[in-house]
Amino acid sequence: MALKRNHAATPTGGVMLSGIEVTMPANDALSFLMAWTVAPFRVGSVTPSSSSLAALMTREIGPETGPVLELGPGTGPFTRALLSRGVKEEDLTLIESDSDFAALLRRRFPAARIFEMDAVGLRHLSLFHRPATGAAVSGLPFRLISPRRTFAILEAVFANLRPGAALYQFTLGLRCPFDQSLLDRLDLGVTRVGHTFRNFPPATVYRIARLKTSGTYDWRIA
Repeated sequence: MALKRNHAATPTGGVMLSGIEVTMPANDALSFLMAWTVAPFRVGSVTPSSSSLAALMTREIGPETGPVLELGPGTGPFTRALLSRGVKEEDLTLIESDSDFAALLRRRFPAARIFEMDAVGLRHLSLFHRPATGAAVSGLPFRLISPRRTFAILEAVFANLRPGAALYQFTLGLRCPFDQSLLDRLDLGVTRVGHTFRNFPPATVYRIARLKTSGTYDWRIA
């Protein structure tokens, strides 16, 4: 399958998308486009996230964060950004439902824990002995996921996050992808982190966190 004209590779190794150069490996763009063609409602986008979006998604995360959970990493743009922020590869737990992407992630990030599964299954899986995860990063297309499944995923994510930790979620839409009624049920609040035009389409990043936390918590000594 050949890339369409408006998805041409650039001399810098990026990809031109409707006249905007977005930094990503051309072969990743092709892999993502092929996956989207097979399952558009599961992948949710025709291209992987850009380096600009990855930087925005991970800018509040660093080596002090500790273990990080990533949902729907795809070809790994957020994973690479997390590593560049100083997160240890062995501190990464990646949840990917696509078998081809999961195999690619195992090759690229051999020290990470990788689960080939639907994120809904997290509610039946004990990832850690206690809620020790310092952050969660999501590339899932929640606008295409039913409210019931979204609730199950969020509930499972926050069951693994330690107090004060947050989920970082991007959207290609004009508002937060989570309905207020669902957030209220889980006692979650939303903060807009930022927006980037250097993604195709442009994207906005949100931080989702518990509204109430009890005291302080240090995952390194708990």
